[in-house]
Amino acid sequence: MDETDFEWLDPRAIDCFLTNVYRVERLATGMRWTEGPVWFADQNCLLWSDVPGNRMWRWTEDGHVDVFRAPSGHANGNTRDREGRLVTCEHQNRRVSRTEYDGRIITLADCFEGKRFNSPNDVVVKSDGSVWFSDPDYGIMTDYEGGRADSELGCCCIYRIDGQTGGVSRVADGYVRPNGLAFSQDEKLLYVAESGGSHTPGAPLKINVHSVLDDSRLGPASLFADFGDVVPDGFRIDDRGYLWSSAGKAIHVYAPDGMPVGRIRMPENVANLAFGGCRRNRLFITAGTSLYAVYTAARGIQIP
Repeated sequence: MDETDFEWLDPRAIDCFLTNVYRVERLATGMRWTEGPVWFADQNCLLWSDVPGNRMWRWTEDGHVDVFRAPSGHANGNTRDREGRLVTCEHQNRRVSRTEYDGRIITLADCFEGKRFNSPNDVVVKSDGSVWFSDPDYGIMTDYEGGRADSELGCCCIYRIDGQTGGVSRVADGYVRPNGLAFSQDEKLLYVAESGGSHTPGAPLKINVHSVLDDSRLGPASLFADFGDVVPDGFRIDDRGYLWSSAGKAIHVYAPDGMPVGRIRMPENVANLAFGGCRRNRLFITAGTSLYAVYTAARGIQIP
């Protein structure tokens, strides 16, 4: 498939890419660093963050683009909970928040054992209502994506907010900078991007996978994919178990066994992605200053 945005590495790419779709579309531009796309099927719209721009944006199916929230607390990752409410990681406020049906924004968690989080980055919600998020230090390194500050915790870890009690527990440590998160469709596995090498020479750039234990703890990390010298960020799992990850100027697609099957080349560095559209087969991509989209042969996992 010459002269396209797609690179096929394995015959299984036929499960991912459409043979009659050759180009990625740019839907919006003019932001500073786009992140955190989340699809709202009931409203036929996509929300995403411009982290340094301190705004959240909205794109609707008719092509309209407007500001959803400003200021946003330098919002980064977004998802929906099992009741359809928006859950957001905010760098500036160093918290995970939830937007209620009436528009109120409440804090789900902003500290662990009395110490403020670094800058919550990416977030997923499990079917039991628990909220899992990564907490690297990107938002406190400078004033560009949050507010420069020393880490009170002294580490970058993954946390869980209990869906019933609101209690916060640390579920994984040993990461330099944990980043993107996604559960497998059966929720027995949690995939975690390690982007430590983005600012620490020699630190790893990879995606790990953990078993989710019955008591809501994580088993030891196992390597799923090594990204070499490019930085993995946000990613999603489709309904066949393929993993679609941002890294550099491409989306890298991996089969469930960890083998790369294909890439989508992009004009800007990719930060994150999300499946959406009426059949969940449209991949929305936040990259650099823009929002992009492409139709795929895959479907994303159903989200409220």
